[in-house]
Amino acid sequence: MTDSAEKIQKVLARTGYGSRREVERWIASGRLKVDGRLAVLGDRISAANKVSLDDKQLFLSWELYQQRVLAYYKPEGEICSRHDPDHKKTIFDHLPNLSIGRWIAAGRLDINTTGLILLSNDGQLINRLMHPSHEIEREYAVRVLGEVNDDIINNLKQGVMLEDGLAKFDNIKFSGGEGANRWYHVVLKEGRNREVRRLWESQGLMVSRLSRIRFGNISLQRGQKQGKFRDLEHAELKQLYQSVGLKYQSLDKGAKGKLTKSPSSKYNKTTPSKRIQTNRGKLLTPKRLKNKKRS
Repeated sequence: MTDSAEKIQKVLARTGYGSRREVERWIASGRLKVDGRLAVLGDRISAANKVSLDDKQLFLSWELYQQRVLAYYKPEGEICSRHDPDHKKTIFDHLPNLSIGRWIAAGRLDINTTGLILLSNDGQLINRLMHPSHEIEREYAVRVLGEVNDDIINNLKQGVMLEDGLAKFDNIKFSGGEGANRWYHVVLKEGRNREVRRLWESQGLMVSRLSRIRFGNISLQRGQKQGKFRDLEHAELKQLYQSVGLKYQSLDKGAKGKLTKSPSSKYNKTTPSKRIQTNRGKLLTPKRLKNKKRS
């Protein structure tokens, strides 16, 4: 095996066949083969190997491809899952198509929460953004129904025991409003399910509006409308990658390293990535596999 060999789960997930866990299930059920033999967990492959699923050879991504990150403004009523029989609208319906790989979201927002979601075709980046050890900040604008006093603020900063463990806000800042409804900006470094809402509810208060406005160094921009995305610029990408100990390398040598020309003012308009072209022939691609499942 060459030094450039990678774990089979990583290669198939990057090409867009499914998650690493799904690939592991294929291995466990004996559906995957490497050079004609049954694949096992821990197998590493390179471009010299032939991989097949149910005896159909797979097209694998060994090309150079541009790492991309999208900032998507999620509206209410959309879900963050790819498939849900009860809801037709998902955040993935509005994203550009990828010829290689797939969009992976950095966490989720529930159906009633709006705001920023980062998505990338780089699974390693997403894994690190989500890992608690990197302590990436998430900032939310939250409208609270009820009286908020100093004792409640102190409780939320010091920590509240929820059903899944201790949780707290790293920062709470009043941001306006009067009467029963008041706005606060809160910051935390976790992404547990409904954590912001549950923290306020633990103090007998109700959250009537909730929107994520920042994830790490990336904030929602003025002018970006709900249901629209933008490609992050080179400087944003570089800082985002550095925040989790990775290096961003643009394949575009023009335009001073920018992926697009002024993407902040042209939402949902992106430049195709540069790739080494490979003849896929009759190999089983992610798109063909998806169509095969539907038929």
